[in-house]
Amino acid sequence: MKAKHKLRQAIDSLYSYGRATTEEAYTRLVLECARASDVEQAKRLKSHMDLHCYEPTNTFLHNRLLHLYAKSGKLSDARNLFDEMPVRDIFSWNAMLSALAKSGPVEDLRAVFNQMPFRDSVSYNTVIAGFAGNGFSKEALLVFSRMREDGLEPTDYSHVSALNACSQLLDLNHGKQIHGRIVVGNLGGNVFLSNALTDLYAKCGEVDKASWLFNRMNNKSVVSWNLMISGYLKNGHPQKCIELFRAMQGFGLRPDQVTVSNVLGAYFQRGCIDEAGRLFRVIKEKDKVCWTTMIVGYAQHGKEEDALMLFGEMLLEDVRPDSFTISSVVSSCAKLASLYHGQVVHGKAILLGVDDDLLVSSAIVDMYCKCGVTDDAWIVFTMMPTRNVVTWNAMINGYAQNGQDLQALALYENMLQENLKPDSFTFVAVLSACVHAALFEQGQRYFDSISELHGLTPSLDHYACMVNLLGRSGYIDKAVDLIKSMPHKPNSLIWSTLLSVCAMKGDIDNGEMAAKCLFELDPSNASPYIMLSNMCATCGRWEDVASLRSLMKSKNVKKFAAYSWIEIDNKVHKFVAEDRSHPETEIIYKELSKLIKKLQEAGFIPNAKYVLHDVKEEEKFESICYHSEKLALAFGLIKKPQGGTPIRIMKNIRVCGDCHVFMKFVSKIMERPIILRDSNRFHHFVGGKCSCKDYW
Repeated sequence: MKAKHKLRQAIDSLYSYGRATTEEAYTRLVLECARASDVEQAKRLKSHMDLHCYEPTNTFLHNRLLHLYAKSGKLSDARNLFDEMPVRDIFSWNAMLSALAKSGPVEDLRAVFNQMPFRDSVSYNTVIAGFAGNGFSKEALLVFSRMREDGLEPTDYSHVSALNACSQLLDLNHGKQIHGRIVVGNLGGNVFLSNALTDLYAKCGEVDKASWLFNRMNNKSVVSWNLMISGYLKNGHPQKCIELFRAMQGFGLRPDQVTVSNVLGAYFQRGCIDEAGRLFRVIKEKDKVCWTTMIVGYAQHGKEEDALMLFGEMLLEDVRPDSFTISSVVSSCAKLASLYHGQVVHGKAILLGVDDDLLVSSAIVDMYCKCGVTDDAWIVFTMMPTRNVVTWNAMINGYAQNGQDLQALALYENMLQENLKPDSFTFVAVLSACVHAALFEQGQRYFDSISELHGLTPSLDHYACMVNLLGRSGYIDKAVDLIKSMPHKPNSLIWSTLLSVCAMKGDIDNGEMAAKCLFELDPSNASPYIMLSNMCATCGRWEDVASLRSLMKSKNVKKFAAYSWIEIDNKVHKFVAEDRSHPETEIIYKELSKLIKKLQEAGFIPNAKYVLHDVKEEEKFESICYHSEKLALAFGLIKKPQGGTPIRIMKNIRVCGDCHVFMKFVSKIMERPIILRDSNRFHHFVGGKCSCKDYW
């Protein structure tokens, strides 16, 4: 700071006395500006030279100024000075190339390079690095080849830039050719060159070769360790990534934020969520990448609430999230069906100016759909400046899952009119809409169009939709025939879909066949045992029910817990059937008992056939009345007794038939809309009717 102050005083004095008496005075001041990296004083000095019509006797002064402008990213100043120079030498051209390589348009870099009357190795190195650094990797390699054709031998710097270009292109063959020249020229001692080679082999999938090169390096930098750790992570070796991280610490090297982000990713890849959390907490300085890695890791491993809490901490630490962070947090809100938090994050995206980002806006559309608010999703969808197939899929599927099947199909037709090619996910959404709307013939046409019109191969997901559609349309035998004729081997999805429609239609013979196939494919999955047991219970085959339970016990098959949750005042409240663990249990049960009595007076009769245990009728009544979604509803009515806003409930499995009828009665008698999202779809209960048209 003191040097800059003295420099300013010296140039102030120059302005006071007029023109410098000697060229050495200007030279000394230019060198001082360069040494202090003081562009402002350099520009003042240049203005003084222009004011007094001073013309240097050689290019030295102008070249030093050019280098300073280039180093400081002052492209326009560099360009103006370059254009004014009466005489330019190789140093002048190279300085201009340096400025353009750092911050100029690549087209200008190419133009200046082609205009040069003569070039040296610095010229080529600058342009190769400029092209590679700006994503023009093919052009970088072309210039690298041209360098040799012009009779100039590539330097270590040339090789590093060329190898970086090969890494970006994943062009291992070209990279190996360059590696061969390096070996022949005995140029392998440079740490930057070794790093570039390690990075090339790791990114191109030859992680063992990268490891061999890494182990031969004598002077490994933190960058060297980071490249190898990243290479292990990208090639699916998270344990080796963690081991290398520990070895790095053993050598006394301090990991940087790049190291930590990669190791966090490795912990998440191995499913070591707690270890990732502990590492994250001990880091004192966390950058945006570290925060985003943790948030995304939590979101991808079912820790959506932790992801939201961490996002709040990130904002409190004044770390600015990017579009990838925001989209991950929005996706967490979607999985939780947390409309409040989704709206808050949407607002934050607007404040940050990333709401128009395609990744973010597509996630927001999906979030509103998964919170059952398709009107808001549609507003975001229509305001998007650009849309891709992911966005269209989110909106089409959102309509389908919320019972707006005809809107889903109309939107699909609009998508085709926009000349956007549908993908596999599009047809899953379209066929799902046909299933929900019971449009058998239209669904068959869409299924046939997958291969006939759009050149795609129907996937198992598409076949599962058709099995569902056939079964629900009463053609279970045709669904079985379709499974037998598929070009794919049936998977768990196919058989579970068949089992589901068999349960709905009461076809126990085909249901048993589907269940047995599921027992073989996934013996530890409790769902087929439970579904078949429920079918047997419905038919009164209690011996078979007992046999299936015994089979589950012998195979150590664990039944997962069914639960529902509701968000009240930004807090999630979770319930299981006959739950008495909530702090307000007494009030909830009292409210629910009053509600049941009121509904019974209006004609509601609890359906004990949905109690799949061989117990007395009184016990069946008690069991059916206190399912988790009913407890959540009672709690919602207590906390939000007034107003026409919907009560939103989520359930991790499919809603049972009795609860479905119960919700319809409540929506009519209490004049209160209810939105229930189960594992299958949304149910919008309004005025005694459901959007699913009793699809459940």
